[in-house]
Amino acid sequence: MQVLPGRSYPLGATWDGRGVNFAIYSKHATKVTLCFFDSVTDKTEGGSIVMPYYTNQVWHCYLPEIRPGQLYGYRMDGPWEPEMGHRFNPAKLLVDPYARRIARNPHWNTSMYDYDQKAWQKNPKTLVPNKEDNGASAPLCAVVDPAFTWGSDSRPDIPWNETVIYEVHARSFTINHPAVPQQMRGTWSAFATEPVIAYFKDLGITSLEFMPVHHFVDDPFLVEKGLHNYWGYSTLSFFAPHLGYSSSNMDPVSEFKIMVRSLHAAGIEVILDVVYNHTCEGSHLGPVLFLKGIDNSEYYRYQSDNRMLYQDYTGCGNTLNMTNPRVLQLILDSLRYWVEEMHVDGFRFDLASSLARELHDVDKLGAFFDIIHQDPVVSRVKLIAEPWDLGHGGYQVGNFPIHWTEWNGKYRDTVRSYWAGHAGATRDLATRLLGSSDLYANDGRQPSASINFITCHDGFTLPDLVSYEQKHNRDNLEENRDGANDNDSWNCGIEGQTDDPDINALRLRQTCNMMATLMLSQGVPMINGGDEIWHSKRGNNNTYCQDNDYNYYNWELNERSQAFLDFTRQVIKLRQRNGVLRRSRFFSGEVKSDQYLKDVVWLRESGEEWVDEDWANPELRIIGMMLPEDALQEVDRHGRRMEGSTLLILFNASAETIPFLLPENFKTNRWYCIFDTADLKKQPGVHIVYARERYELTAWSVVAFGVDRRGSRSSGGSKRSSD
Repeated sequence: MQVLPGRSYPLGATWDGRGVNFAIYSKHATKVTLCFFDSVTDKTEGGSIVMPYYTNQVWHCYLPEIRPGQLYGYRMDGPWEPEMGHRFNPAKLLVDPYARRIARNPHWNTSMYDYDQKAWQKNPKTLVPNKEDNGASAPLCAVVDPAFTWGSDSRPDIPWNETVIYEVHARSFTINHPAVPQQMRGTWSAFATEPVIAYFKDLGITSLEFMPVHHFVDDPFLVEKGLHNYWGYSTLSFFAPHLGYSSSNMDPVSEFKIMVRSLHAAGIEVILDVVYNHTCEGSHLGPVLFLKGIDNSEYYRYQSDNRMLYQDYTGCGNTLNMTNPRVLQLILDSLRYWVEEMHVDGFRFDLASSLARELHDVDKLGAFFDIIHQDPVVSRVKLIAEPWDLGHGGYQVGNFPIHWTEWNGKYRDTVRSYWAGHAGATRDLATRLLGSSDLYANDGRQPSASINFITCHDGFTLPDLVSYEQKHNRDNLEENRDGANDNDSWNCGIEGQTDDPDINALRLRQTCNMMATLMLSQGVPMINGGDEIWHSKRGNNNTYCQDNDYNYYNWELNERSQAFLDFTRQVIKLRQRNGVLRRSRFFSGEVKSDQYLKDVVWLRESGEEWVDEDWANPELRIIGMMLPEDALQEVDRHGRRMEGSTLLILFNASAETIPFLLPENFKTNRWYCIFDTADLKKQPGVHIVYARERYELTAWSVVAFGVDRRGSRSSGGSKRSSD
């Protein structure tokens, strides 16, 4: 085989139409062997070359005879000094960190560990190299031809204040979908089908946030139990789409691109949940698959007094070393690849605080954020942080830099507490409804910095939040120790499923209350996929390992799930067509119109405006919020004044029905009911209530009113609250 020098950049295997350039970074390796396989069933390489060229700590060569589809892996020679962080073992075939495609998954056995496990059991203070060859069991990479016809594809580029996010698992959503062809279910192709796209459009979703799509593996301890790493937070490749989400007859890279192109054509964005904080290699006792064997001391953070042991801010055994420029390069190259080559629209960064740790403390001005902000590609897409990790000081909600949005954990906790009836939550609810200015206003960010959510993949689903007070995770085979113990949930009187009609009615009302709260809040709403069709996980709040109906959506809707789906559509559409719910700037509480109206008015059940003393009452459960249209003085992305109409929203998290005196609306003094969560069959616009009349606000309910412009009190013919 002809071997030419090639280049040290770009890293990975790059097809240029004539041959392939191979480049891999390793500062401490003494020899690198590039191994070729003819088939995914091969037990050993069919050929190999020792890479002869080394430039700027990158091993490289150019092979004019190699073509796309070629299977390959690396073997690395170097020092075996675990106490210094070095774990080179040429008996181990390793994945290219820049591989665009993974063609074979690992087969777990003792050969997949670089140390001798039996020797370690006898002496845990040292690691002895394992000489077993793992060529038959290691994952394989494949060379990719990036050519693809994108046509006129362009990003929807939806403004943050118009965004509605739907967190979705690629397999869960379509695996049982009756309108998706059987061979496409659970794959990228399913999301390019007309029924799936029509569902999202009808629901009102603008942006899909996919749970991890980078190729991941099933952890050995799960395989031993017959379980799976279903959620995907165990990354093997930061560039390759997960092989398991690809149709059997499709290249996963092309299939992913087809999906993105189809969703873009429908005006739907694609956001990826990315896991750059740790990898699938686990702790110092975990398997060796790529970075650990390529240059362990460079890629991972280790403890200062013992370099054999990792720093673990993630709870997954290791943490990537963000102080190393080559690790930062790996992440930035990956992000740019997904933006430029795969056309995605943004990223949600898992455990993002761990990415900002310079030494031990979280530094929001750290190198990671600096390079993101300076990058002309990545800085222009949507950036979402999960603003915490498991290390000391890791909870950083509200502390991320400008340009970033955050999963607002305080929003989640406040809304849950309020609707569970906890004392003192009403004042905090008001702050969360208006976009959490306490977290985001001081550093120049906008309400859209707050990604509002009540449930997500991690924790109870929305139906379970109103049905369970204790986690029920025994099927995870960890004796119910895993998962969060504090869920701020209320089971409405009975733990788990029941046939009691009153409790079931209350549970439906409570889910409607929380969905309404989410869509009526300033900021960016995110729905946990499946909640809208009343998907229950039977009280399991940590279904990361369940490849079954714990996670699969049930598309056979009953009366309750259909009613909740209809209500979810209704409140999303209300949000989309009314600008007072999608402000791009924070409220001031000051007069903002010629009607001498404040931009937000808080009301007691007496119809009077709240005073400071009211907010100090921890027993308050009832609150009215009026958003006057005349105070909406903003323009949309086209420079036109935003359209909106006055809304009056009443919240009652008490166990009593309260007569609420409706205020003047400065237009017609007539209000019409848009929805009442206590009566989902009530038609919008039919039920009319005059200002200064009382509306029976049912216990545990939300009611929204709009201004009725069809007449005045004197015109007659209107329905009163008793009708």
